[in-house]
Parts: sequence; structure tokens; C-alpha cells
Amino acid sequence: MERQAVVTAATGGIGLETALGLAERGYAVTVIGRDEERGQGAVDRISAVATGSRPRFIAADLSSLGDVRRLALDLAVVGPLTVLVNNVGAMFAQRQRTVDGIEATFAVNHLSPYLLTELLLDQLRAGGPSRIVNVSSGAVALAKRTFDAVEPPGGYYGFHWYGRAKLANLAYTLDLADRLRGSGVSVFAADPGGAATSMTNGTMTSPRIVSPGLRLLWPLVRRRFERSTAGPASEAARSSVFAATDPSLDGRTGLLIGPDARPVPAHPASTHPGLTADVLRLSREHTFRWALA
Repeated sequence: MERQAVVTAATGGIGLETALGLAERGYAVTVIGRDEERGQGAVDRISAVATGSRPRFIAADLSSLGDVRRLALDLAVVGPLTVLVNNVGAMFAQRQRTVDGIEATFAVNHLSPYLLTELLLDQLRAGGPSRIVNVSSGAVALAKRTFDAVEPPGGYYGFHWYGRAKLANLAYTLDLADRLRGSGVSVFAADPGGAATSMTNGTMTSPRIVSPGLRLLWPLVRRRFERSTAGPASEAARSSVFAATDPSLDGRTGLLIGPDARPVPAHPASTHPGLTADVLRLSREHTFRWALA
């Protein structure tokens, strides 16, 4: 049976490089993205290196929980899944809300991959041994660690809210690994480190994305951002491709794969029982609430 892989936000940047790496290794890749033209361009590029079946593109706006549910139905035709890479991510200079009325940073970086993963678990079990890879970020270290509500108290600072959403997703990832232990589905987080992508080029040049204290040091902070996002997306994709395919991870689960494509310790906050419980409660509440709307 051919190995089927799904990669979200894969029409460019790290997602596209991840899809290319999987296709080179013989996976039949389904590319998820918003733009049909970019999607077809990605399919053409992936086809040029694919050693398995021709890739396909499915359009979906992953900021919409309705589109996520529709996408899960569309993916039913793919059949059993071997790999799911939740690569979708976004950082915003100003507070935004999705079509569902949810703060966009939390919705895109956590609720969307959470919901898609939960909806595809049966297909992943059927395709076992299979792997789930959720793309994380070093920004979790500067995140607020309160999850009483989707939006934390205080002002909106894009980088910190991005890190908080990625922390939520990392806590979910590690909890899911425990939940699925012994099921044939392994679960990993992958930290790409950083790369020059549309997300980093578009938002990480503005001091508004950091808290007032860091704005006082903005020249230093900006230089650090510039250094950490100067590399190519192909290098940043190494951790995701490794987590999705490397034989050394067979039978293992619940690991964070660092930018050097090897396991690294997860941030301690991501394994705190109270934080994880709050994240799971928020996740269920907001995805279930939308379903009833």
C-alpha cells in the first residue's frame, strides 16, 4: 500500500520544502493551501522530484474551522494516512479575528491543527504505523502560560501570542502522544528554528510584535530576529522531514525534534499538567462550540 502524506500550508516556504522531502522519499503527498494557483505550482514542483504517485492539491482556508471540517471530509478519499504534518502557522502584527470570531493567532496555530488531527485519527490508525508531526517554535519560551481563555490578559503582542499558541499546540502534541501510545500512531513536534518565509518577512520587522520592555531593546531584538530567520526554508524543513520519516524514530513517540534534526528537551511548561488540562479544555470548548453554531 502506498504511503500517503498530508502537509498543511505547503504551497510555499517550510511546508513546500517538507512536501518535497516527503515526495523524494516515495510518499504520495497531498498539499493543503488557500490559493489554487500557488497550489498547482507546488504540485508541479513536487511532481518533478516525486518517486511515488503524483501529488495532489486541496484548497482550504485553515483559519476557518468550517473549512477544516470540510477538508477532513475531502481527505477521506485519500484513505489510510501514513503521515500528517501540521505545518500551518501565522503571526500577526495586529490583533485579528477569524470568520468564526476567534482570535486568529490561537485559531491558526493551535485550534486548526488540533481539530484536523482529531478528525483524521481514524485514517492515521488505519495507516499505521503512522506519524503526526506538529510544527513548533522556539517562541514558546517567551509565551504567557495562562490558558483560562483564548486571549491572555494584557496587550496584544504578536510574537508572544504566537509563542503562546505554539505552546498550547506543543502541550497538546505531547499529551496526544501519551493518549495514542501503543496505537501504531507516533506523535512528534518539530522546531524548524527559523527561515526567511512570507510569515517572518511580513511581521518580524515591526516592534509592535513584542512587549513594551523588549521594544526598548528593539535594535538588538530585530538583529536577533534577522539572524534567526535568514536561513533557507529547505534547512528549516529538516526537522519536520526527519520527524515524519526517519527510521531511528520507529516505535518512539512524544519527542520534540530540534532544528538540527535530533530530539531535544521540550520546554518544561509544555508538560505541566494544569497547563495541559486548560489547553485541552479550551480546544474542545471552541471547536465544539463552532460545530453547534
